[in-house]
Amino acid sequence: MHLITHQRQSWRLEPMNSHTRQIIYVLVLLTVPLAAWYFVFVPRNSEIDRTNQAIEERESQLKKINEVIATLGDLEKAVQEGEAAIKRVEAKLPSRRDVESMLEQLWQVARRNDLTVKSVKTLPAVSSTVYRELPLQVQLIGPFEGYYRFLLELETLPRITRIFNMQLKRTQSEGSRSEEEPGHIIADFELSIYFADEATALAWNQESAR
Repeated sequence: MHLITHQRQSWRLEPMNSHTRQIIYVLVLLTVPLAAWYFVFVPRNSEIDRTNQAIEERESQLKKINEVIATLGDLEKAVQEGEAAIKRVEAKLPSRRDVESMLEQLWQVARRNDLTVKSVKTLPAVSSTVYRELPLQVQLIGPFEGYYRFLLELETLPRITRIFNMQLKRTQSEGSRSEEEPGHIIADFELSIYFADEATALAWNQESAR
């Protein structure tokens, strides 16, 4: 009985052999990097991911801001081009006082092309924002070639005009005048002359300047 107890105590006090120490050493070596990865690198990787996501969001916002800035630049350019176009149109609009002289210019073009102004009827004027439209119902008689040249010259005039509701028909001979009628036509059309309404244009310019 005494011998067995002595053997047990000897077994308990026996130091670890080299194989056991190697196993413990390897486990410690494995535990240190695993612990470092879990406690250091995992939080650091999460922080890096959050930082990268924040950078991507900032880049996306900057891209949108640049797009808006580019759009504003294009919009400003479009506004400037629109204002320039309006000024070019306004330059072609005669004033109310110049309408009569413009009509005389049109009738001179007609007479120069062997056309006779048979009738001119003034229709009610049409108002717009910065201009007014004066429609005229006109009837011309003369050779078709002259009427064609009249239309071509009308297009070259610096003032803005418009012809619509045009109807052409051949003239009918009247007794002994049949020899002077070949190639002659009667042209009925509406001619609109656009002119600036000074009071309306002044109010529009003042409103635009605000």
